[in-house]
Amino acid sequence: MKKSDKQLVMVAMGGHAFIGKGEKGTYEDHVRNSDKIAQCLMHLVDRDYDLVVTHGNGPQVGTLLRQNEMSRDELPDDPLDVLVAMTEGSLGYYMQQSLLNALRAREIRRYVVTVVTQVLVDQEDPAFENPSKPIGPFLSREEAEMRRDTLGWKIREDTGRGWRRLVPSPQPLKVVQRQMIRDAAHAGHIVVACGGGGIPIKLDADDRYCGVEAVIDKDLTSSVLASNIGASLLIILTDVPQVLLDFGKPTERPLGAVTLEELEAYYDEGHFPPGSMGPKVEAVIRFLRAGGRRAMITNAANLEQAIEGRAGTHFVGRI
Repeated sequence: MKKSDKQLVMVAMGGHAFIGKGEKGTYEDHVRNSDKIAQCLMHLVDRDYDLVVTHGNGPQVGTLLRQNEMSRDELPDDPLDVLVAMTEGSLGYYMQQSLLNALRAREIRRYVVTVVTQVLVDQEDPAFENPSKPIGPFLSREEAEMRRDTLGWKIREDTGRGWRRLVPSPQPLKVVQRQMIRDAAHAGHIVVACGGGGIPIKLDADDRYCGVEAVIDKDLTSSVLASNIGASLLIILTDVPQVLLDFGKPTERPLGAVTLEELEAYYDEGHFPPGSMGPKVEAVIRFLRAGGRRAMITNAANLEQAIEGRAGTHFVGRI
């Protein structure tokens, strides 16, 4: 396939982008919010970029887990990797339809494809021995301990809001469908991929792919995919317009434009907590270390201004 001469841009966003504050996550909520996301992404389409979109699935996979638990006495359970695949398909469908409608409204002849994406992890990753990622609903201590004892769960109290199940969160090594994603994007299609960090898979003793009960950090997978497909720009959309140093302190201040070296120093100083901005900054660092040229963190409302350099936090790699 002939390689496009357009810039390839990847946009990574969270699963909460599909569910607004105070919403329940209904079908109507997802459709309405995916329409808003699509309108936001039109700022990149209007600039004629090749485009890949990745997204989280935290609230959605939590809902599926709860549905599994409520119907356990009557219906078979699905393993976690299958639930990730289900949310990749459903959220990809929402985005695919919203993007197609936005393109049609502009009379732009581009198509949208959703790739149910598998991501290879190392079966010896220490995360499997030390599960750390909380998923699913908040439970009372008694209920969580009962599930620990009967189902073998690892559990932990989550910031005073209740107890939750912990699952492994291994490091992403390789996106299996990376070449397909790259080629589809360079052909002019908008590609939705790596939903929820992608489906975690490993190689078994017979050198066959098989799913594993785990979740992969969506930002780290996005960083790996951006490097795999040669993206010239990685955009991470979050709920704040800029990255902040000394967050919550009197010395709090926004970051405008920083080099990789400066960002690494701030990261080592502990400015970015692991439960919030930490994984996003780590994803940017990995992308730039792997040869990526530029990255950006901002929110959807400021995306257009950020593309023009008037908002957001911008990062550049080593020169």
